[in-house]
This record gives sequence, C-alpha cells and structure tokens, in this order.
Amino acid sequence: MDELTWEALLPPIFAAAGIDATGTLEIAPLTGGVSSDIVRIRLGDGRQYCAKRALGKLKVATDWQAPLERNQYEVAWLRRANAIVPGAAPEVIGEDRAHGIALLEYLPAEDYVLWKAELLAGRADPSVATAVAEALGRIHAATLNDPSAAAEFPTDHLIDALRLDPYLRFTAGRHPELSERILAVLATTANTKLALVHGDVSPKNILISKRDGHPVLLDAECAWYGDPAFDAAFCLNHLVLKSIHLPTLRHELLAEAAAFAATWLGHFPTQMRAETEARVAALLPCLMLARVDGKSPVEYLSDASRQVVRDRAIPHIRRPPTSIAELLDSPGTSQDR
Repeated sequence: MDELTWEALLPPIFAAAGIDATGTLEIAPLTGGVSSDIVRIRLGDGRQYCAKRALGKLKVATDWQAPLERNQYEVAWLRRANAIVPGAAPEVIGEDRAHGIALLEYLPAEDYVLWKAELLAGRADPSVATAVAEALGRIHAATLNDPSAAAEFPTDHLIDALRLDPYLRFTAGRHPELSERILAVLATTANTKLALVHGDVSPKNILISKRDGHPVLLDAECAWYGDPAFDAAFCLNHLVLKSIHLPTLRHELLAEAAAFAATWLGHFPTQMRAETEARVAALLPCLMLARVDGKSPVEYLSDASRQVVRDRAIPHIRRPPTSIAELLDSPGTSQDR
C-alpha cells in the first residue's frame, strides 16, 4: 500500500507546515515504545525532524488494541504542556489525523540523554526526579479544574484502553483474590476528573537536556483529563521497580521517589494534598503488580525480582497506605530477597 508509506505520507504534512521537503527524504527508524512507529527524517538541507505513527495493535505478547485517534490528543497535550512549561515537550510541527501521524522536532542524542538509560546505567541524579516532578506539577496545577482542558480531552475511552484495562483490570483478572481491591482503585481513578494527565510518565519517555538538565516529556498518547495521581504513581512506580532491580542504588532511588512526591504534591492547594497523596499511595502498589503481571511487564526484572515486587505490592493492595512515605519505607522496599 504505497499510499501508506512514510515517503508518501510525510510531504503533505511538511507542506501544510510551510516546510520545503522536496527531494529525497532520508528516513530512519528510531527505537520507541510498543504503541507507535517512530522515524527520524533528514531533509536535503540537513534539517531533521521526528515523526510518529500510532499503531492499532500494540507490540506486546498479549492482544492489545488501541484507537488511532489518540494521536490527536497527544498533539494537543504536547502543545498545552509547552504553553505551560516551555520546553517540557517536543515542539509540534504538524499532524495528519487521518493516519495518526505527528511531526515533531527532533531531539538529538548529542544534546539529550534518556532518563531510563541513565538510571539503568547506575546514574541516579536526584535533580532529575525533582525537575520532572516540578514540570509535571506545574502542568497539573495550571489545568486544575479547567473546563477548557476537560472539554479538549474527552478521552475516557482511551485511558481505559491504554492504561486502566491493560494495567489494572487485566491484573485483577490474574489475581482474583485482589480483584475487588484493584477494581475499586480503578473506579476511583476513572471517576476523578481534576487535571490534564499525561498517562505515561515513565523514564523511557523522558529526555534530559545535557545543557541545563530540563526534562522533555515524550509520548503523550494516553492524554486524559482525569486524576493527576495517576501520573505521579506511574512515575514513582518506575523508581521503586528500579530500586529493586538495582540494589546498590536502592537508597538513592527511594530518596528520589520521596523527593519527587514532595515536589509534585507541593503544586496542589494545601487542602487537596492529603486526599491526592492517598490516591497515589493506593494506586502505586496496583501499578507495581501490573508491571509484573499485567499486559505490559517491564523487561529488566529477573524472576526473583518479580516475586519481590509481588511480595511488596500485594500487602499494600490489601491494606492501602495513606501516605507515599509509608509505602516507600515499608518492609521489602529497603531490602533484597
């Protein structure tokens, strides 16, 4: 289907953006997540761009379908985030909604590092976690109870298809004894409508500028007007999982998680903080279990570490902590098995 090749699809997007892309386009695939095809485009004059095309079937072992329309909401999130925190997301150059394509600025490896790669290499810079929490907190605070943002992101069906079902509902099915608890957390998350949510705040989706350390959030395909606690819990989950995977960095990573939580919560009105923190603390152990027994398990944990995650998460699912610190300081967090 020649009409669906990158070479056929890209020129009209460049033209609509007022960019002369005549001549041969040098197109090279980039590594990415499970939900999109991502390429780098080099024009004849040397300018470089990035393009993403959403996939209808995600690249995971289980059957996981997702609507292509999520691309337009990713573009909308990137634009809103940049308006609130300049540089917090890649600049949007253009889009093709019919084919689920976003054309973005290209962020070269010589200028940016991937936060996940840094963490897995044993480089746990505490300033990164607080910078991410600062940007995320500003985006949440700026859209708190904002009817225009709510109207722009009517994406309950997308967050369910991309996050709530594969992470929580699927995991509940794998653990019938925990099903009632997990589904209650799912319902609370789904029914809380407070701020603009990214939905995939993971170190694999965050570039860090080598020049000034500012974070750039990528892959906002799960953009949703809903519970900001989901973003915080999602990011904290990765720091906790890596503290289990990297025992020599255990204390540093858990300290980063605590600093992230404190910085992020500081952006909410005082009267909202306790309830918001409680939702994060209830959701976090469910997401921990989901990353070993859900549809999208993390790839770096050993079988032994996966069991550590289960042993840690399950008691907190049964009896949710009211504070993030209680969860981070609990038995099993600070020791290996």
